[in-house]
Amino acid sequence: MAPKSDSVEGIVLTFVNEQNRPLNVQNAADALQKFNLKKTAVQKALDALADNGQISFKEYGKQKIYLARQDQFNIPNAQELDEMKKQNAELQDELAAQKKATSEVEAEIRSLQSNLTLEEINAKQAKLKGEVKEMEEKLKKLQSGVVLVKPEDKKAIEGSFGEKVNQWRKRKRMFKEIWDAITENSPKDQKEFKEELGLEYDEDVGVILQSYTELLNSNKKRRVS
Repeated sequence: MAPKSDSVEGIVLTFVNEQNRPLNVQNAADALQKFNLKKTAVQKALDALADNGQISFKEYGKQKIYLARQDQFNIPNAQELDEMKKQNAELQDELAAQKKATSEVEAEIRSLQSNLTLEEINAKQAKLKGEVKEMEEKLKKLQSGVVLVKPEDKKAIEGSFGEKVNQWRKRKRMFKEIWDAITENSPKDQKEFKEELGLEYDEDVGVILQSYTELLNSNKKRRVS
């Protein structure tokens, strides 16, 4: 007689049949903790079910291995297995087709989401038209000879530029005086000494003071004229 489904033996029997694989008492006890069943209760139920012939068991030394009775299951024959394999292959193909279709739909959704709405297109078009109009106005002013830089801004920039060129010239002269004093009686080659100290001249990095001085002077001449 089958045990009640809500009894300890009923719960253990249902678990063993559902698993349908070799189990020891520890496997069953760990899995059945959710039913608040202790290991001793599970052991007792397994032994009772085995004694009643409701499950099978094998002894390996001191350990028992329990297994669901296989005669209660419908085991397919070779022809049925082949049919099941065929159905499985068809289902796998169908699943692959469904995944491909899903991927295509998701890609289309992403593409649609990345496109601008009509409202966004109109807003962007209006912004671009404004930028084009602004650039056209600047171009017209340049073509007509209108100076876009305010006189006071130009004066401030030229003053700052002149001050920096003068500072550059002054520091260059100071460095030359110090360098000449250091190397005047030095037995070392000046080029090697410079490389040893990690020094670089303006010319070494492609910068020439004279070109900036000429630019400054040309600006002064334009202001005078």
